[in-house]
Parts: sequence; C-alpha cells; structure tokens
Amino acid sequence: MDLGLRGKRALVLGATGGLGFAVAMALAREGADVVASGRSPDRLADVEARLRETGVRVAALPCDLAREADVDALAGGALAALGGIDILVNNTGGPPPGPVSAVAPEAWRVHFEAMVLSVIRLTGRLLPGMRERRWGRILTSTTSGVIQPSPELGISNTLRASLVTWSKTLANEVAAEGVTVNVIVPGRIHTARVEALDRLAAERSGRPLADVEAERRRAIPMGRYGEPEEYGAVAAFLVSDRASYITGSTVRVDGGYIRCV
Repeated sequence: MDLGLRGKRALVLGATGGLGFAVAMALAREGADVVASGRSPDRLADVEARLRETGVRVAALPCDLAREADVDALAGGALAALGGIDILVNNTGGPPPGPVSAVAPEAWRVHFEAMVLSVIRLTGRLLPGMRERRWGRILTSTTSGVIQPSPELGISNTLRASLVTWSKTLANEVAAEGVTVNVIVPGRIHTARVEALDRLAAERSGRPLADVEAERRRAIPMGRYGEPEEYGAVAAFLVSDRASYITGSTVRVDGGYIRCV
C-alpha cells in the first residue's frame, strides 16, 4: 500500500533512538522528508546519516525540550530546513520512574515543561501552516499508563494523560481543515527505556532480570515485547493520506497488554 507520504515534510521529536528513531525511519522509507530532533548532537549525526540512506531530504536539529528557547529554535529551524512541516510527531523522553506520591512540587514543573508544554508550544508554531495548506498530521506518542496507570511511572502516567485530552480537544477544532490529531500508545516495546525499567524492577525486587522479563512477557497476550519497527509502521499509517478519516483517536500498539476495552 502506498501511504501517500512521498514529499511530505515531517518533524520527529526524540528521534535519536527507540520509538522516535523507528518512526523517523518508517517515514523516510515511505518517502517523507524528515527533520530528526534530539538532545545529543553525536547521536543525531548518526541518525541523520542512516536516514539519508533512504534518499529523502534530512535535517538533524538538537533540542532540549525543557528549554523554551530550544523549542522555538527547533520550530524555526525545521520550517527553514524543509520549507514547511506537514507532519509533527511529538515523542518526548520518559521521566524518572517512581511513585506519584514521592514527586516533589518543583519536579512537576520541570517535567511539565519538557513533556507537555514543549509539545503544545511546538504544535502552536507549526499548526498555522498545516491549516493554511489544509493538510496536516499531529501524532503524539504517550504511554500505556494513560489508560492503565503503571505503579512505577507516576510522573509519566499523570503528565502524558493531559496530552490525550489536549489532543482530542485540538482534533475537534481543526478536523474540518484537513488536519488530524491522534495519540499513539506503546505497550512494552523492546527499547532501551523498557530494558532500563526491567532492570530497575529486578534490582528493587531482588529477582533475576530474566524472571522479571518472563513475568512481563506473560502479561502480554502475544507473549512477547513489540519491536520498534512495528510501532513505527503504525505511526506512519496514522500520519498518512490513508488515515485521513482518523482523528481524535487513541491507538494502542501493545500486543493486547492493556486489559480494558
């Protein structure tokens, strides 16, 4: 199936690894030009080189989403690099794990800036062009915790949930202008982040890592962790022409892990 992405211009946040890189690569392989963003210039250079192998236009722009000036610079740089942005994939880094009751008030502010306000600010900069062209895609990656809160991810559960309702509200406002706004929810996808959380769970419980991983796989009806490429493929579809009648939706890529309907 041709997704109709050739020549579209995408900005992908958190593209230096894991889910973000998988999405950026999926878009590039479908012919979309890509601006990849992340905090590490060294890792961005490697990502840029790998994306260029697909033959599309690529730019790599560093950005610390916790810094307002960086977010504004990223918006301007992305628009300048490709002459406009048609697709925005909001993928922010995960906050430290831990119970919600242990989070200090100041920590809430810091993580809200990086995980929520940065997304809203960046979308605000890029949305006018999409509305003017009457074609745009905004896709925000969250966590299974927005539906089924994880006891080890208090900050993530709380702050990412706000992006779900923000996305639904925005989707209704711009639907008639050819702009779709959706949320994509990962289950346990085999990334460095998930590996780190598994190691932490093993350390805290005093159990072998292999036992923790096996237990977590058993909690997934498919019996395995997802691959980043599987996540990237769904994301590419959701921002494509073929998904033009999908907006305001929350789409799970979780192997059945989330138990509720």
